[in-house]
Amino acid sequence: MRTEMKEKIIRTCEEKIASKGCNVGLSFYVFFANKNNDPELLMEVAHWWIMEMKLDHFEKAEKIKGLVLSI
Repeated sequence: MRTEMKEKIIRTCEEKIASKGCNVGLSFYVFFANKNNDPELLMEVAHWWIMEMKLDHFEKAEKIKGLVLSI
């Protein structure tokens, strides 16, 4: 996964945890704008989330942050 995307995922997870608590759940769509302006990046993250990590639609932000920090 691209470095910029990893950083954005970690930053977003930290922001959501800070504002909503450690049990907040996220979908991979939260890391993107409501416009499909970078379909390749969206598919890259979707592939990582669904195919590689076998994650459900919603997962805990803490878990996502940990997974991204480990790659």
